[in-house]
Amino acid sequence: MIPTLVMIALGAFVTTLDNTIVAAGAPSIARDLGLDLPTLQWVSIGYMLPFAGLLPVAGTLVDRWGQAATLRAGLLAFGAGAAVGGVAMTAWLVIAARVLQGAAAAFLVPTLLSLLRTNLDARGRAVGATVWTACLAVALALGPPLGGVLSEYLGWGWIFFVNLPFVAAMLALRRKVATAGRDPAARRPAAGSMLVMTTGMVLITAAVVRLGEGDVLAPVALGAAGTAFASWFVLREKRARERLVPPELTRQRVFTGALGVQMLWGLGVSGIFFFTPLLHQEFLGLGPVLAGLPLVVVAVAVVAATPLVPWAVPRFGPHRTVATGLATVAAGLLALAAVNHVPEVLPRIPSLVLIGAGSALTTPLTSYALEIVAERHSGTASGLLTASRELSSALGVALIGTVLAVVRTARLGEGAAPALAGGYTAGLLTAAALELVGAVLAFKLLKERAGRNPSPSDKRGDPFLTSP
Repeated sequence: MIPTLVMIALGAFVTTLDNTIVAAGAPSIARDLGLDLPTLQWVSIGYMLPFAGLLPVAGTLVDRWGQAATLRAGLLAFGAGAAVGGVAMTAWLVIAARVLQGAAAAFLVPTLLSLLRTNLDARGRAVGATVWTACLAVALALGPPLGGVLSEYLGWGWIFFVNLPFVAAMLALRRKVATAGRDPAARRPAAGSMLVMTTGMVLITAAVVRLGEGDVLAPVALGAAGTAFASWFVLREKRARERLVPPELTRQRVFTGALGVQMLWGLGVSGIFFFTPLLHQEFLGLGPVLAGLPLVVVAVAVVAATPLVPWAVPRFGPHRTVATGLATVAAGLLALAAVNHVPEVLPRIPSLVLIGAGSALTTPLTSYALEIVAERHSGTASGLLTASRELSSALGVALIGTVLAVVRTARLGEGAAPALAGGYTAGLLTAAALELVGAVLAFKLLKERAGRNPSPSDKRGDPFLTSP
């Protein structure tokens, strides 16, 4: 039991850390490699998009390839990406390293979670779920300040190199963890649909990023191509024998509503999270360490407010709980926009607390959606919810980055730092609007089965995939 718990703890921490550690080091990467804002966004997006695109089929491939082979290959690929990123001297090599790490993480996550099912009893799985969630929270809190410390004192390459001790430890521990072999009866993955969907996601994200460059023709062309691939995906799914998304899930209003609302939450929060250290360095004049430190407040607020969720849901229903959380996030973003002209950190802290506390209240988005799906679709539903979270993060960085870039360019006459602050304020207002739309949709779409108390047999989802 102990080797399995240690393995999943290390894996949960390092795959989540790579989502957040880049934020504080991104300004240093931009300065050293001479990156403009649109290119810098791909350092983050490059990890999130392959993570999101591969997750829907990764679980099936784990069954077909076996836990041992998938775990070994995933760790080696993740480590290779870290090594390449640490020594990279060009933007596209850094982005390629991030893509490799994101693809590897898409296989590592379902492999590690499957170890909980195969290696532990019911009590052990409960402990494992707690360990997994705790490691996610710790990585969320430590990522920005750790990225700042490494960038300031050792160089931004160590943002990548810091992954290698975790990979080495997991490779060594792998021999002590029992793993299941290949399952010849595992269903074939819908690889074709996955490829079409991922291509569409990349093209649409690229279109949003290119909007920030002031070009018109390229975003229109990329957007049209992305839309064409998205339409192809829909038609392919209708005719496919093995669907990427089972029709039973697409017909479930609460589940599709949860996916949509979660997308809106990620679109608003993730982009702001990525660009905050940049603002703190360029506008507030902070170093990499102090620039990332205020984001710890968000993580602490998430952890502190999470115990309210099991108290609130039975009393107010998941629809009101989630809607209140999104409204609270919007209030925090608007409050931050109101003080953004002040070049100090302290006035921003209450706003960051609101954003973190509100995000904690969105947890039922995942847990409630998993409770109402059939047991045979619980793994697929978990993968889709996790994938939508990663996709919304990638699109959020692209969208908020575009808003920031457009407004900053229009206000460059005021000076570089004030122009960046003006763009960040516009990004905050955009994010707040998205959160408010999400709050309205959550109240309406999650209301269908509100008040129902699921029986133990209904709780078929994966509890370790229920954090926002």
